[in-house]
Amino acid sequence: MSDGIRLRDTLSGDVRPLEPLEPGHVRIYSCGPTVYGPTHIGNFRSFLFADLLVRHLRHRGLRVTWVMNITDIDDKIIRGAAAEGVSTVELAERWTGRFLVDADALGMTRPDVDPRATGHIPQITSLVATLIERGHAYRTEDGSVFFRIASWPAYGVLAKLDPEAMRVGERVEADEYAKEEVRDFAVWKGPKPGEPSWSTEIGEGRPGWHIECSAMSMAHLGESFDIHTGGIDLVFPHHEDEIAQSEAATGKPFVRTWLHCAHLRMGGEKMAKSVGNIARVADLLASGVSPRALRYALIAVHYRAALNYGDDSLAAATAAVERIDAAHAALAAYREDRPDDPGMSAALETMTSGFDTALDDDLNISEALAALFDGIRDLNRRIDARSLSTADAERALAALRSLDEVLGVAAPLEEALEPELAALLEERVAARASKDWAASDRLRDELAARGVAVEDTRDGQRWRRLVATGG
Repeated sequence: MSDGIRLRDTLSGDVRPLEPLEPGHVRIYSCGPTVYGPTHIGNFRSFLFADLLVRHLRHRGLRVTWVMNITDIDDKIIRGAAAEGVSTVELAERWTGRFLVDADALGMTRPDVDPRATGHIPQITSLVATLIERGHAYRTEDGSVFFRIASWPAYGVLAKLDPEAMRVGERVEADEYAKEEVRDFAVWKGPKPGEPSWSTEIGEGRPGWHIECSAMSMAHLGESFDIHTGGIDLVFPHHEDEIAQSEAATGKPFVRTWLHCAHLRMGGEKMAKSVGNIARVADLLASGVSPRALRYALIAVHYRAALNYGDDSLAAATAAVERIDAAHAALAAYREDRPDDPGMSAALETMTSGFDTALDDDLNISEALAALFDGIRDLNRRIDARSLSTADAERALAALRSLDEVLGVAAPLEEALEPELAALLEERVAARASKDWAASDRLRDELAARGVAVEDTRDGQRWRRLVATGG
C-alpha cells in the first residue's frame, strides 16, 4: 500500500509521504498533449514518467484513477488548421490518433480517462461563471473573460514568484489590451471571425488554455485530488494559473502533491519545436529504433534530472533491454531436476525489495534499476552453476515479470516467430542433431542477420529477438 511511498512536492519543496485523500485510492491528473502536430519524445518523457508513477503505485497495491487530458482547441490548433485549410476538428483528430499510436508503441498505459477540452465546454463555462460571480474574473468588451490576479494574493506560490512581477511565457495575443492588468490571463476568449466558438451561459467564445485543465481535472477527480504531473515548463504560468482559478472558485485546496519532470535535452539544448531539435516517435521507430529501448531511455533517468538523449543513451538502453530479455529467456528455458536452491528466496526478496523501496523514494529509478540488474547478475551466476531447480527458475521468472509490470520494457515471453524464421530454427535443430556444425553456424548467422539471437544451452536451443538500434 502507500506506506513508505514518498514524493517531492514542487509547491512545498518537501519530500512527503503519500497520503491519499481517500485511503487506498490515488487520484492523478497529468497534463497531456496539445494536438496541433506530432508529439516529440521530450513530451513523451513527461507522459512516461507519469506512466511509471501509475504503474508503481498499482504494483504496490493501490487503486489509481489516472486522468490525462487532450487539448483539442487552442491558438496553435487554430493556426495550424487555417494553414492547412482544414477544420480544427480534423486537425486535432489526426494528431490525437498519432499520439495514441505513439503512446501504445512506447507501452504507455492508457489513462482511465482522456478527456478532450471540447467535450467539457459546460464544465468550463460553469467554472468561469463562478469566478465572475465571486469577483475573481471580469468581462471585456470583446466578450473575453480574464482572471483578476489582484484578487488572489497567493498567486505565484507554486513558481515562487513575486505576484507583482510581469507574466512571462504566457499564450497571450498581442492585441489583448482590454484587460485590467497585463498580468491577468484569459479564461474565456471572445468570438473572432474564422475561429471556432460556442454559445454558452457566459456568452459566445471559446475556452482559454489554463481553464481547460482545471475544469477537466475537477470533473473527473473532484475539487481536490492527490497528484498533478507535468513538465517543468508548465509550472508557470499553466499550473500556477490552475491553482489560482481552481481554489478561487472552490475555496478548497486544489492538489495535494505537484510533480514536475525535467527537460529532455538533445544536442546540448532543451528539446523544443522552437529550437528545431525535435525527435518524433514515429520517425525514430521508422528508422529501426526499438520502441522498448526508446521507452527505457526515456524512463531510466530520475524524473527531476535533465535527460540527455542521443546515440549513446539509446545504445545503453538497447543493451539494458537485451540483458533483461536474455535473463527472461534463460529462465523460461531452464530445466533442472534437483532440489531447490536454498538461497533463492532471499535473493529474490533482496532484488524485489530493493526495486520497490527505490521507487517508493520519489521514483528513484536509477536505484531501482541497479537493484534489478544486481538481481539479474546473481540469477545468471546461479543459472551457469546449475544450482537452480526448475521451480526456482519459474519463481525467478515470475519475480522479473512482476517488476517489468512497472518498467514495461521486456519482450513478450510467448512471442511467435514468423513461419520462415521458425523454419530456420527447426532446420538448425536438425543440423545440430546430425552434427552438421557448419550448417548450424550458417543458420545461426542468418537468423542473427534477421534479428533473432540463438544460443545453445544445456536446456537446448534458445532464441530471442534482438533489440533494434536504428540506423
